[in-house]
Amino acid sequence: MSRIGKLPISVPAGVTVTLKDDVVTVKGPKGEMSQYVNPAINVTIEDGHVVLAENENAMLDNPKQKHAFHGLYRSLVHNMVVGVSEGYKKELELVGVGSVSYTHLTLPTKLEV
Repeated sequence: MSRIGKLPISVPAGVTVTLKDDVVTVKGPKGEMSQYVNPAINVTIEDGHVVLAENENAMLDNPKQKHAFHGLYRSLVHNMVVGVSEGYKKELELVGVGSVSYTHLTLPTKLEV
């Protein structure tokens, strides 16, 4: 069993998670995302949590592949929940003045992407 995969995913208020035909769909205030989940992984939605478990009856060529899928799909579903609820933000800090030859340039006071 994967250490990452066995952690339950808490679903915040305003986010709905549904499972239909091995496809997990997450809807929230920032959008909707879907992800196919390999049948080697069982997905259960209960009490505001999403729990992924390895399907013991699934036959795969490599037995370690089931462990890898367990952690992979848990991370993918968790990232979908975070993406539709909070969104992603990356802050960068500009440090230093750069090369002396570029000191004549002025930087904008506020950068946004």
